[in-house]
Amino acid sequence: MKVTHALSTELRLQMMELLNTRRMNVAELAEALGVPVSTAASNVRVLEKAKLIETELLPASRGAMKVCSRIYDDIGITMNVPERSHRIDHGEQCYEIEMPIGNFTACEAAPTCGMVSENGSIIAEDSPAGFFHPNRVHAQLLWLRKGYLEYRYPLDIPREAQIHLIQFSMEVCSEAPNYDNDWPSDITLWINQVEIGSWTSPGDFGGRRGKLNPSWWMDNGTQFGFLKTWSVDNTRSMIDHQEISNRTLKSLDLLKHSYVDLRIGVKEDAAFKGGMNLFGRKFGDYEQDLVMKVFYTLN
Repeated sequence: MKVTHALSTELRLQMMELLNTRRMNVAELAEALGVPVSTAASNVRVLEKAKLIETELLPASRGAMKVCSRIYDDIGITMNVPERSHRIDHGEQCYEIEMPIGNFTACEAAPTCGMVSENGSIIAEDSPAGFFHPNRVHAQLLWLRKGYLEYRYPLDIPREAQIHLIQFSMEVCSEAPNYDNDWPSDITLWINQVEIGSWTSPGDFGGRRGKLNPSWWMDNGTQFGFLKTWSVDNTRSMIDHQEISNRTLKSLDLLKHSYVDLRIGVKEDAAFKGGMNLFGRKFGDYEQDLVMKVFYTLN
C-alpha cells in the first residue's frame, strides 16, 4: 500500500525519473520540478517511507542537505498468486541451495569477458581461457559476450518425494563494453539440458553504483542487474510468474539423478546477442548467488 500510494502522483513519478542516473538533493529536485522546496521535501518523505528511495544528510554551506538516491529499478506486483504458494502450509517442504557464481562445471566464453572477486580481478580481461582458472570459485561478478555457464546442484531429497516446483533465481543483465542501459540481450536458461525459456534483458546497467559493489570497482563499468526467477511446475514454465513455455516438471526427470544441471547463457541464434553479466552476493544490488529451490511433499 505504501508503494502504490508513493507512486500515485505525477510529481513523485517525475522525482523517481530524475533520480534515474544520479543522486540529487531536495533543493535540486524542487528546482528541476518547479515546486517549492517544502513541497519537494514532503514528497521525498513519502518516497522514503515507502523505501523507494534512500536519503543521506551531507554537509552543506548552510547546515546540512538531504541527498536522495533511488533504490529499485523495477517493481513487480503479482495479482494472481500461484497455487503452490499456499501448499507450504499443508506439508510442502522446500529444499534450497545457493551456488557461488564461480562454481560452474562447464563454460563457453567469448570477449568481451572477464571475472572479478570482491578484492580485484581474477583473470586477465577478455581471456576465455582464464574462465578455467581454479580461482574462479571466488568470482563475484563475471561477464561474457557469447556463450554459457553450467552448474551442477546436489538434489538431496528423498527418492519418494513428489516435486511440485523447481525455481532458480539470479541477478543478471546484458554485457556491453563498460555499460549501456540500452543494450538488449536474450538470456536463456536450461534445466537438465531442457530449454526452459528466455528473458530479454533491456541493457547492461550503469549510471549509479551497485549497492553491494566494492569501492575499488570502476564507476564506468557494469553496476547492477535485475533479479530474475525462472520456475517450472507440473503445468508450465515461468519467469517471474509469467508463463514462457509449456515445459513441465515431467520433461526434466528430476529424480533420475542425485543432481540438477543448470545452464544460463546466450544462444547462437538469439535475436539479441548482447551477452550476459552474472552477479554474486557481493556485487550488484541483491545479496545472493545462484539460488535453487525445490518444493516437494512426501507420500
